[in-house]
Amino acid sequence: MGNFALAHNRIRFLVLVIAVAMLLFGVRLVQVQAVQAGDYRLRAVNEMENTRSLPAPRGAITDMNGVAFARSVAATSIVVDQTQITNPARVANFVAPILGLSVSEVAASITGTRKWKMVYQNAKPATWQKLSAALATFNAQFPGMSPDRIIGFFPERGYIREYPSGSLIASLVGFVNHDGKGATGLESSMNSSIAGVDGKYSYANGHGAEIPGSQSEIIPAQAGTTVRLTIDRDIQWVASKAISDVVKASRAISGTVIVMDPKTGEILAHATAPTFDPNNTSKVSLIAMRNPSVQDVYEPGSTGKVMTIAAALEEKKITPETVFTIPYALKRSTKTFHDHEKHATQRLTSSGVLAVSSNTGTIQIGELLSHETLYNYLSKFGVGSKTGSGLPGESRGILLKVADWSGTTAPTVAFGQGYSLTAMQATSIFATIANDGVRVSPTVIAGTSDASGNFTRAPGRTSVRVISAETAQAMRIMMENVVSASGTAPTAAIAGYRVAGKTGTAMRIDDTCGCYRGYTASFIGFAPADKPAYVISVTIQDPKGLHWGGALGGPVFKKVMSFVLQSRHIAPTGTTVIPVALNEKALLAQKVADAKTTN
Repeated sequence: MGNFALAHNRIRFLVLVIAVAMLLFGVRLVQVQAVQAGDYRLRAVNEMENTRSLPAPRGAITDMNGVAFARSVAATSIVVDQTQITNPARVANFVAPILGLSVSEVAASITGTRKWKMVYQNAKPATWQKLSAALATFNAQFPGMSPDRIIGFFPERGYIREYPSGSLIASLVGFVNHDGKGATGLESSMNSSIAGVDGKYSYANGHGAEIPGSQSEIIPAQAGTTVRLTIDRDIQWVASKAISDVVKASRAISGTVIVMDPKTGEILAHATAPTFDPNNTSKVSLIAMRNPSVQDVYEPGSTGKVMTIAAALEEKKITPETVFTIPYALKRSTKTFHDHEKHATQRLTSSGVLAVSSNTGTIQIGELLSHETLYNYLSKFGVGSKTGSGLPGESRGILLKVADWSGTTAPTVAFGQGYSLTAMQATSIFATIANDGVRVSPTVIAGTSDASGNFTRAPGRTSVRVISAETAQAMRIMMENVVSASGTAPTAAIAGYRVAGKTGTAMRIDDTCGCYRGYTASFIGFAPADKPAYVISVTIQDPKGLHWGGALGGPVFKKVMSFVLQSRHIAPTGTTVIPVALNEKALLAQKVADAKTTN
């Protein structure tokens, strides 16, 4: 009886143990199948699926008509899983000729233990297709798991930046670096808008490879903003060719041409020489990548005389017919100033002083103004402040405060030396006179388009009145004489049109010695002079040999302006040139003729 009870107890204990075990097993089964099922699925997915960045295409940069200066083109970077390369030397010899790379370059990329290594960055899709097809053909010779198969190469989607116009407008547009970010020009200053926002996609992971057809977009990439410029590609081409030719012929350091609409501030052409190809910047110096129109400053020379004379007209200190005695040399303080050509003492009108570009005459006109007044007018014309163009790296120029002027500063400033400005500032000064005395800030941005193509026009430009419309009109008439046979730039005349402008031949500061050495030759003008439609500035730095602004800049202006007037269908206005007496003798003769006509 006792043995029976003991056996019975053992059976009950065994059943209890089994029941507990079954209970624990059941609880665990519920936990695995119900509570933790999601975790296990996620772990399985993670082992078979990965995510990668989905690059966004940069927005395009176009001319005013939508012709692309910069655009993003689909590309496929080729990467390798080094852990899947069993024979680097053999693989490199096979892959290198297909990619157009050296065997050593490919060998360096595929040798190692990294999971992903770039072999060929930003290849065109056809390059990957060529490699993929070659690998498929090669691997077809071997069974599925054969170590002789070549595996481990995969495509990575992306974009490359392409500049269809090459060097045509490189200094303005700029380029992107190897990381796809704007390095210079508008590519840099507008990078945050143009760049777009990268997305993300998932793919099935088969031993480190993207399984074809498994890709799934998680977050769509947002394409960057497209920027439409005010630049006219055809005018840009003519301007670029013209400045390139004169820089080369004169052996100058550099040259710039800017074409501007004085009423809107829009820049139609922005040409510099020398330039560079943004498609290949590996051997381009940092200096060549600069935008000289807003980053390089120079003393304007005689083109600056228009501000001195305009200020004196506005302040009622002179009229276009005020007569001055003009000597060849004029001593002020510790320095003697000269005109550019030796001459006997003359009796010239204010118009004559401007037409022949007399330094000594302009000094006398400047002396009719206080130092503060002269300084204030230069400031109102924009000297010493940025133009508002928004271009990266723009300089303010250099204009000393009156308190820092020496005894020779005022006469020097009067004829355009002793202060510095940029080509963009100089263009804006003449545009102010062309626009009836109102200065409109220049711009190269017409507007932007989002990824859907919705265009938003850029805000209107700021404007400020500098001189009266009457003074501006008087200046335009006086400046026509500069382009006449009696002036310094008959080379800028255009048959059938009234043209006004001013030459400049300024001593140039050489930064290497801090001294004056060489010249800046320039011509800035507008047409038609009686109803200005466009302003064009030509600036040539350090030409060798012939260095006069009229001789070098005048022909460039004529070539570019002639094309602009024709392409924009600007007809001659049909008005006649208003005669202006340039010297005292001509003035007296004119008064006699007027008296006879009146009687």
